[in-house]
Amino acid sequence: MEKNTESFADLFNDDTKKTVRRLNRGQRITATIVGISGESIFLDTGAKSEGILNSSELKDSEGNLTVSVGDSVEVYFIQAKSSEQIFTTRIGAGSGSAHLEEAWRSGIPVDGLVKAEIKGGFEITLGGNVRAFCPYSQMGLRRVEDAGGEYLDTHMPFKVTRYEEKGRNIVVSARAILEEERERQKEALQKSLVEGMTVSGTVTSIRDFGAFVDIGGIEGLIPISEIGWSRVDDIKEHFTVGQEVHVVIKSLDWEKDRISLSLKDTLEDPWERVRKDFPVGSTLPGKVVRLAQFGAFVTLAPGIDGLIHISKLGGGRRINHPREVMEAGQDIEVIIESIDNDKRKISLIPADYEAPEEKEEIERKEFKEFQADRKESKKPKEIGTLGELLKAKLAEKGK
Repeated sequence: MEKNTESFADLFNDDTKKTVRRLNRGQRITATIVGISGESIFLDTGAKSEGILNSSELKDSEGNLTVSVGDSVEVYFIQAKSSEQIFTTRIGAGSGSAHLEEAWRSGIPVDGLVKAEIKGGFEITLGGNVRAFCPYSQMGLRRVEDAGGEYLDTHMPFKVTRYEEKGRNIVVSARAILEEERERQKEALQKSLVEGMTVSGTVTSIRDFGAFVDIGGIEGLIPISEIGWSRVDDIKEHFTVGQEVHVVIKSLDWEKDRISLSLKDTLEDPWERVRKDFPVGSTLPGKVVRLAQFGAFVTLAPGIDGLIHISKLGGGRRINHPREVMEAGQDIEVIIESIDNDKRKISLIPADYEAPEEKEEIERKEFKEFQADRKESKKPKEIGTLGELLKAKLAEKGK
């Protein structure tokens, strides 16, 4: 692509519109690409002199440029030559020991190849043939279970954290680069993120207490209680690493670097339809999901649980714990006794439950019927007609 000479002249030759900007070696700035010509990318850095960047630093593996005029890039100041300022995005392959020492002093990133896994970390090759060491703890922001499989034979940017013995002892850190990038992204996100906002993210890791999600360079946590409306026992049944999710920002604590997210808040609240779907007095199937000292919790639908109080269990006999008469996982028919939408509570009774007063009434009725039958059986039988008596006597003789 030919250099845009008109924009180049506008941005660099109009000295009356420029202010002097003094840069320190290794200083990172955001510059705008104003021209591309051959192996040079021309930058507007806000200074009178032009900025130059080697185009090879912004090409993909097939040699194609990944940027165009008007794009912004993050660059590091290397040195001033005549009326030009030389910049780099990193120190790459082919760099010698002197360049690596400059990278250490100036904090400029260097390209490194993860060559081998050794005791305590990895052997990193810098500049094509310079060996360095990166501890496990400095390879990433989070611990990786299979570190070798994750990093071996990959090219990564590193920061030189120790340069000793004229380059014979070099220690590098990929984590330092990631932390700096995260801080920049954090500053940008602080201006745009607000509580209650729905954002997209990628699941980065799964723990027993929740799932971590990258929402654009920083991570937030979906606690286990915010995964869904129903009880979650195994988080891995809901998430996989790399999964794309939409979540609601529940809370932001920039000082403590804590962002709480909710997947549940993106789902329909089943309680909004409870009274319509589960009217009081209706009989429904359910599943016992948990037993407590005071009763049994029964799931009626995803996110909708009710409680059978222990006093309603046992078929009339007193029990000390629900496990004496039922077990978790058991199917059961229940009757909706009452609903409290504000407290999100549903009281249930077994479908075959008889209230004490009802049971007493039934027993009284049965007892009265029994007494009536006894009185009827004790009444003297009617003698009947003379003919009937004779027939009875003849029948007895015939036997």
